[in-house]
Amino acid sequence: MTQLSLIRLYGLQTEQRHEPLGVGEPRPRLSWRLDSARRGAAQSAYRITAAERTADLDDNSRLLWDSGRRESGDSLLVPWDGPVLRSATRYYWRIEIWDETGAPAAVAQSWFETALLHRDDWEAVWIGRDPHGLPLVDPPSDEDPHDGPPPLHLRREFTVERQPVRARLYATARGIYEPRLNGFKVGDIELAPGWTEYHHRLQYQTYDVTELLQEGPNVLGATVADGWWSGYVGFDARRPAKHYGDDTALLAQLVVDFADGSRQVVATDATWAEGPGAVQSADLLMGQGVDARRQVSGWDTARISGEEFQPVAVLDTDPGPLVAEPDHPVRVTRDVAPISVRQAEAGRFIVDFGQNLTGRVRLTVRQAESGQRIVLRHAEILADGELYVDNLRSAKATDVYITCGDKREVFEPQFTFHGFRYVEVANYPGDLDAADVAAQVIHNDTPWTGHFECSDPMVNQLQSNITWGQRGNFVAVPTDCPQRDERLGWLADAQIFAPTATRNADVSAFFARWMLDVLDGQDADGAFRDVSPVITMRREAAPAWGDGGVIIPWVLWRTYGDSRVLRRCFGGMAAWIEHIRRHNPDLRWRHRTGNSYGDWLQVDAVTPRDVLSTAYFARSTQIVAEAAEVLGLRSKAAEYRDLHTAIRAAFVEAYVGEDGTVEGGTQTGYLLALAFGLLPEDLVAGAVEHLAADIEKRGTRLTTGFVGVALLCPVLADHGRADLAYALLHQEEFPSWGYSIRHGATTIWERWDGWTDHGGFQSAAMNSFNHYSLGSVGDWLFGRVAGIDQTPASVAYSELLLRPLPGGTLTWARAVQDTVRGRIACGWSLADGRITVTATVPPGCTAVLEVPTAEPDSVLENDLPVADQPGVLKAETSAGGVTLRLASGRYVFSAVAPIPSMRE
Repeated sequence: MTQLSLIRLYGLQTEQRHEPLGVGEPRPRLSWRLDSARRGAAQSAYRITAAERTADLDDNSRLLWDSGRRESGDSLLVPWDGPVLRSATRYYWRIEIWDETGAPAAVAQSWFETALLHRDDWEAVWIGRDPHGLPLVDPPSDEDPHDGPPPLHLRREFTVERQPVRARLYATARGIYEPRLNGFKVGDIELAPGWTEYHHRLQYQTYDVTELLQEGPNVLGATVADGWWSGYVGFDARRPAKHYGDDTALLAQLVVDFADGSRQVVATDATWAEGPGAVQSADLLMGQGVDARRQVSGWDTARISGEEFQPVAVLDTDPGPLVAEPDHPVRVTRDVAPISVRQAEAGRFIVDFGQNLTGRVRLTVRQAESGQRIVLRHAEILADGELYVDNLRSAKATDVYITCGDKREVFEPQFTFHGFRYVEVANYPGDLDAADVAAQVIHNDTPWTGHFECSDPMVNQLQSNITWGQRGNFVAVPTDCPQRDERLGWLADAQIFAPTATRNADVSAFFARWMLDVLDGQDADGAFRDVSPVITMRREAAPAWGDGGVIIPWVLWRTYGDSRVLRRCFGGMAAWIEHIRRHNPDLRWRHRTGNSYGDWLQVDAVTPRDVLSTAYFARSTQIVAEAAEVLGLRSKAAEYRDLHTAIRAAFVEAYVGEDGTVEGGTQTGYLLALAFGLLPEDLVAGAVEHLAADIEKRGTRLTTGFVGVALLCPVLADHGRADLAYALLHQEEFPSWGYSIRHGATTIWERWDGWTDHGGFQSAAMNSFNHYSLGSVGDWLFGRVAGIDQTPASVAYSELLLRPLPGGTLTWARAVQDTVRGRIACGWSLADGRITVTATVPPGCTAVLEVPTAEPDSVLENDLPVADQPGVLKAETSAGGVTLRLASGRYVFSAVAPIPSMRE
C-alpha cells in the first residue's frame, strides 16, 4: 500500500455534527478537518465514497456513491451528490485526500443516519389526557411551586417476537418529554424537544433503542410536562394564556427492524394509557414537585398489569410542522460538587457550589421516613448569609421532593432548570453530606473548541466567567439569563456575543437553527422582533436588536463558511433594510425604532438613540451588500452598496463635527462611528482622540453598555491606543469587568452595578448575575491579546491574521481555536528582553503573522533569520515589527521585546 504523508484527518461532520442520528436534510453536507506539523501541507484532492447500512467501503461493487477524485482543497460543507437518500437509513462515508504533491495523504471514515424524510413516514398520532377521564392526582396544594396540571405519565405495552437488528424511536411532544423503555431512560437528551417557533417548526428526536428492547413483552413510556408549550415563559405576571396550546401531548414512533427485512412499528395511538406518577408538577421557571409515594413501581416495564392506567385521548391525527432536530441537543455536560455545606438551622442547609451555573440539583436522601417534604430553593448570590431571591422576580425556582421511605432515594428533577450557585435544602433528615448533593450543568452540548489563558489570573477568571455565561444561556435558544422569569432569546444580546461564542464553541448548527425562528418571527413589513421565538415581546425590534437578523448570518458565513444559512436568511435581511428605509427616507433612522433601548445599561452616559440607530442602519446595509456579493446577486450588491454610501453620508452630515466629534460625545458613539467605518479618513484621528480623552478623564473607566462594550478594546487597539484597551482590561474599580470579579463573580453580570460597595444590590426588577452580553470582550482576548483572527477577505479562517498584542501587565498569553479547517494556535511570551511568538497554521491555510518588535532585524527562528526558514513565504518590515506570510505548519519565532521595560 502507498505510504501516506503526514496529514491527519479528524473532526468528520455531517451537517455540522459528528455521526448524527436523524439527519433531516435531503442533501446533507460533509466536512472534515486537517492537522499536520509539516510545513506547507495541504489537501490538493479528495474522494468521497459512501455505502448504505454497511461499513464495507472497500468493496466497490457495494458502493452507493463514489465522487471520484476531485481536484480541490475543499473540506467544508461539501454537498451529498449521491443517490436520493432514504428515510431512517444509516450511511457510511469515507474521505480520502491527496496532499499538495499529489501523494495519498490520509483516509478517515464516519457515518450519519437519516430521519423520517417524508410526511407519510409517520404513523403516529398525537395523544394526551382524556378530558373526560378520572383525575389521576390530587389538586396542587398551596405549597406546590407550580399551579398547572400534572404531567402526563404514558405507557404502551407491546411484544417483540425475536431480537431486532435495529430499533429507532422518533419522538416529540407539545411540552417537554422524557422517553423510557423497559425501565430505562431513553438517551441522554434533556428538555426535549427544545424550544422553536412551534407553529412553524416542532423538532423531533431520534434515539437508538436497539439494546433496550427484549424478546417478549416490552413497555414504551414517556412523561410529558408543560415546558415552553404551556408553562410559564417570559415575564408575564400571570399564568400564560397557553402560548402555543392548552394541552400537552406526545407523538412517538418506534420502528423495529429484523434480520429478515420485516419491520414492526409501535406508534402513539388510542391503545396507549395514562396513569399516576411521582412527578406531580413541573414548570421550567417555577420548579418541579415529586411525591415518591405516588410512584407506580415498574410503570415503564411489563412487570405491572397497568390497571391503574386509563385510556388516552387522540388529540390530533396531523403530525404538524415536524422537523428533525438539526443541532446539538441539551444535555447534562458535567456535575459540580459543592465547595461547602453549611447548616443554617436544624434540617436546613446552605450549599455553595462555588460557581454560578445553569442546571439542577441531584440530591441523595438516606434513611428518611415516608412523607418527608424536602424543599430546594435556588439563588445566584447570598445576602447576609441567606439566599438572595428578589432578583428572580416571579420565578419560584423551587423543587419539592416528598420521600417514600426507602433506605436511599435520589431526587433529580428532569423538567425544570435553574440559574444558581447556592441551594437551600430545607427539612432534610439528618446531616447533609457534601457527597449527597451535586449540581448538574445543562446546556446545548455544542462542542467546546476554544481555549484562552494568560499570565493575569484576573483575566483568566474573566475568560472563565465568559464561558460559564455561554454555557448557562445556551439552553434551547440563546437566552438573556437563566434564573428569573424571562429567559428570552433577545436578538441584540445574541448578535453582540456571537463572535465570542464562536471562539469558545462550535455554535454553527445552534445559531443556524435559531435563525429560522428569527425569520419566522419577522412581520409582513420586514421588521424583526426583539426576541425569538416571539413570546411576550411582540413589537417591532429596536435598533441593534433587529439587526441581529442581519449580523448573525454574516458571522456564521465568515466563521464557518455556511453559505446556506446566508442564502436562507438573505430575503429577511434585505426586508429588514427595506423596512427601515421605507420609514426613514432621509436615511436617519428615527422612525419605527420599536422600544429603542439605545446602548442598554450604559453607565454615566447617554448615547443619542438616533446616532446609534443610524450607525446600525449603515452597518446592516453594508453587510447585506456583502452578502449579496457572496450569493452572486450583483445588482442587489450594487444597490445596497450605494445605499450604504448614502447612509454614511447622512450620518456624517447629521452627527459628526468638523473636528471628529460625534453627537453626544459618548464612548459608544465614537466606537460605533469608528468600528463601522462611518467617518471620513481625515476625521478618524480626531475621533480617536476624543474617545481616548473621555476614557482618560474618567480614570480609564468605561461607560459602554451592551452595544458599545464589544467594540471598546478592539477599536482602541486598532487605532493605536492598546495602552487604554489594556488599562480597561486590567481595571478593577467600578465600573469594570475586574470589579465584579473582585467581588466574587463567576459569570458575567447583566449590569456593571449589579452589586456595588456604595449601593449594594441594584433594583431587583432587573439584576441578573449570569448574562453574557458584557462578556463580548472575549472575542478580543482571542483575536488581539492572543492574536487569532482572519484577514478581511478570508472566509472560515482560510487566511489567518495572527497579531499577538503584548501589553498591560501581561507577560504571556496564548489561545487555541479548533476551527472548521483545523486547529489554530497563537501565543506570545516575554522573557530575558525578547518576545517569543508561537503559531500553528492548519493544512491548506496561509497566515499573515505580525511579530511585534522595535528591531525588525532581530526576528529569528532556530537562531536563523526568518527569510531562511521553510514555510516563510514572505517577510516585510512594518511599523510594528515584521510581517510574515506563512504556509501551514507550526512556528516559533523570537525577537527583541517590543516593550522597553522587558528589555532590561
